[in-house]
Amino acid sequence: MQATMDFSHYLRSAGSGVLHLDLAVEGINCAGCMARIERSLAKIPDVTLARVNLTDHRLAVEWKAGSIDPAMFVDRLAALGYKAYPFERAGAETQEAERASALLRRLGVAAFAAMNVMMLSVPVWSGNLSDMLPEQRDFFHWLSALIVLPAAAYSAQPFFASAWSALRVRSVNMDVPISIGIVLALAMSLVETAFHAEHAYFDAAIMLIAFLLAGRYLDQNMRRRTRAFAGNLAALKAETATKFINDDEIRTVPVAAIEPGDIVLLRPGERSTVDGTVVSGRSEIDQSLITGETLPVTATAGSAVFAGTLVRSGTLRVRVSAASEGTLLSEISRLLDNALQARSRYLRLAERASRLYAPVVHAAALLTMLGWLVAGATLHDSIVTAIAVLIITCPCALGLAIPAVQTVASGALFGSGVLLNAGDAIERMAEVDRVIFDKTGTLTLPELDVANLANIPADVVALAGRLALSSRHPVAVAIARAASATAPLSGVEEEPGQGVHGLLDGVEIRLGRPSYCGADRLANAILSRDPEASVVAFRHGEVCHVFAVRQRLRGDAPEVVARLQRLGIAVEIISGDREPAVRAAAEALGISEWRAEMTPVDKIARITDVAQRGSKVLMVGDGLNDAPALAAAHASMSPITATHMSQAVADAVFLGDRLTPVVSAVAISRRALRLMRENLWLAVVYNAFAVPIAVAGVVTPLIAAAAMSGSSLLVMLNALRARSARKEAV
Repeated sequence: MQATMDFSHYLRSAGSGVLHLDLAVEGINCAGCMARIERSLAKIPDVTLARVNLTDHRLAVEWKAGSIDPAMFVDRLAALGYKAYPFERAGAETQEAERASALLRRLGVAAFAAMNVMMLSVPVWSGNLSDMLPEQRDFFHWLSALIVLPAAAYSAQPFFASAWSALRVRSVNMDVPISIGIVLALAMSLVETAFHAEHAYFDAAIMLIAFLLAGRYLDQNMRRRTRAFAGNLAALKAETATKFINDDEIRTVPVAAIEPGDIVLLRPGERSTVDGTVVSGRSEIDQSLITGETLPVTATAGSAVFAGTLVRSGTLRVRVSAASEGTLLSEISRLLDNALQARSRYLRLAERASRLYAPVVHAAALLTMLGWLVAGATLHDSIVTAIAVLIITCPCALGLAIPAVQTVASGALFGSGVLLNAGDAIERMAEVDRVIFDKTGTLTLPELDVANLANIPADVVALAGRLALSSRHPVAVAIARAASATAPLSGVEEEPGQGVHGLLDGVEIRLGRPSYCGADRLANAILSRDPEASVVAFRHGEVCHVFAVRQRLRGDAPEVVARLQRLGIAVEIISGDREPAVRAAAEALGISEWRAEMTPVDKIARITDVAQRGSKVLMVGDGLNDAPALAAAHASMSPITATHMSQAVADAVFLGDRLTPVVSAVAISRRALRLMRENLWLAVVYNAFAVPIAVAGVVTPLIAAAAMSGSSLLVMLNALRARSARKEAV
């Protein structure tokens, strides 16, 4: 009797009426495996998504709720020759470490055997040309067989197992011709040795195995490094939180039991498990992995705290706004998953080429053998030439050409604070020649700052800050933050649309509109000098002051604009803000082309206009009104503080308060695109030269193994150059 697995614990909602399941799949080695699995699952009715992540061997599948038993996916994968089970990150990392360790052991055995066999082969090669006795040569061949056969039986198991899984379900993958080449080389060598022939190919077989294992180990190591970023984020997620049951009692509870509005306690050395706002307390917090800011920031009453941030000093009481899967940390994790699963058009091209590989190479080897037999060659020579064709046409270089670059580039982008949201984002961002920024919230920080703080007495600022704590209006929040206020006044009331007021020692105090505070004259005087500012008045008895509040440009915005221009990229601002504010920002940044008071329709029209004139636009925006323009642009980016709609539409999202990730994204994408093209050409040129030479019969299996392995290593080393693009972009 076969037990039925209960998947309910692993299912999660992926939207209205859609369920999501992550499965760990064993035996995925290349782009061909990915395409084969996705094609097969996509044929199941009501399946809306089937996406393989080669980096962590994970299959994400989504389907309409109630229509499919998840066990069907496991059965379908088993029919394809792959073992699957629910994906759990901790378990996946353990298995990944075991796979890497096993590959390294097999590589060590194959390399050791290869070195010893070469010590025997070199005298045979030289002896065949001089005066080695046949008995001595046969003895060396048998010694080589004694070393290579058990070593190959152990080291080549990953290829044999993968090939057998494919053949068992009447299919082929890249490991089938590799396994056939190895087995034929070994069998031919045994026959040659038994019949006292001059040549045996034990050295070629074991070298081929050693180089293939080296390539797989390097590939796995490269993916593990990229995946480590996801692991870092996952490690920030704690399972419990300290919740206030009442004002004086706390209790440690699972994160799943935390609801918005609850109050949790954060102590020094703890990581926050929730998103929320500090109610009381003061502490330095490290939120570098969330916002990209490496310096610790001070959190006081009113400050935002995100899940994953580390409390360094002091104790905080935090009112929860989101917990568990609703936090910003979870959103970043999902975006990172999207980046690692992204599929570019170059990768799709490599997948199609890889699918054609197996039948083509088998046909080429068979035709080569038949051709040489027809031409009068012996059966022995014809088979040896066919083996060389099988080995030299191994598609490892083609299979690795694009996935390797994309994996390394995704890691470099994430290290620069950029999370990809679209499969072909790298290619499109590499092609842009014009960057259009929205102003508010993009070139400027989302929070407001008080511009004339130095002109207002400190005691007035402090009192206004305490009064501002009673309002959640962004302008009041800016004043409270500027005053570092932590103690709100009691008895304060808010009048919607006007401001807040109360009594202090019997004297009325007000904070709000100039007309509400009787400060129109002062406000008009400030606006005449600084027309782009917003104003808010404070009145305490007969004393009246006006705060000028404005958005502050991101600290690195001038440098980013200059660097984009040095890269030959035109920079422009389109904003819905007032003309004085947009003009001031453009002048401060040295941007000559700008447009103000633009509606969403105007922004789309502008992007369409420049696109029709041949420009490829990267739109950078954050607001809901920017979402249509983000969708219309050739490529698009949003800050992590953007509205959910803008993030969903954008091709990439960047972390932190700095704009530098925009330059990094363009620079890394340009480098990655060059490397993808170089790798494809390397694979094409290699096959264009190597295959005809092998078919012509002038290549031995040993030289074929060395040539094939060299091409794979060259492609991988070239892909690793994408890492340096991050340093160049900083």
